[in-house]
Amino acid sequence: MDFSLFPFSLTLSNGSLVSPSISVHPLRGSAVDIHPNACWKQNGITVAGRKENGYGTDQLNNPWGLFVDDEQTIYVADPNNHRIMEWKRDVTNGQVVAGGNGQGRTVVAGGNGSGNRLDQLDEPTYVFVDRDHSVYVSDWNNHRVMKWSKDATQGIVMAGGQGRGNGHTQLSYPRGFVVDQLGIVYVADAGNDRIMRWPKGVTQGSVIIGGNGQGKESNQLNWPFGLSFDRHGNLYVVDRYNHRVQKFNIASNA
Repeated sequence: MDFSLFPFSLTLSNGSLVSPSISVHPLRGSAVDIHPNACWKQNGITVAGRKENGYGTDQLNNPWGLFVDDEQTIYVADPNNHRIMEWKRDVTNGQVVAGGNGQGRTVVAGGNGSGNRLDQLDEPTYVFVDRDHSVYVSDWNNHRVMKWSKDATQGIVMAGGQGRGNGHTQLSYPRGFVVDQLGIVYVADAGNDRIMRWPKGVTQGSVIIGGNGQGKESNQLNWPFGLSFDRHGNLYVVDRYNHRVQKFNIASNA
């Protein structure tokens, strides 16, 4: 299973959530066997972006989540520009593959809750690319997970998108997520202290872990940021403000 999860630090001011600070810790497993004594060159090479931030196709503005495919194409969440950028190998300019139409505005219409246009993003944080080159985005300030098919001009809501809340149709500041081969989205619903599962094509998800209030007990979470499955189907969760990683053993697989 391929996935890309990048937890970030959060800044809290008087108990209110504000923009996350940047602290990248990749959790995606490598497809290459790396020797335990491997070493890396100490001088890096810039493969996306320039020294200064900006909105140009050769620039980024406080980039966050990252995904690199087998062709070494780079997909990066560019939250302050409200877009996902793609950089092919050995090119100096990227291209916008999702968003980039300006910061979305919250719209209330028909009593269906708040939301942004399907061709917009508002501080995307995590990104995942499937085998069909569809781009999945954790759209943090819109409280939803979006899917942008290859060459699409707008996205599809895969999870949430009904405003911030704790209902089964809602998310609250979603973070890391995994998409399996069936198109099922598993998402860390950070603001609700739970992990949710959203099968493809449904309008509401189900709570599979947490949702028992914020706390330190074994059945509780405190701002989960990332998640991963091992080959047996056991679930691991980055439990951010409990300063731990929790393992939830699979009970059945039927």
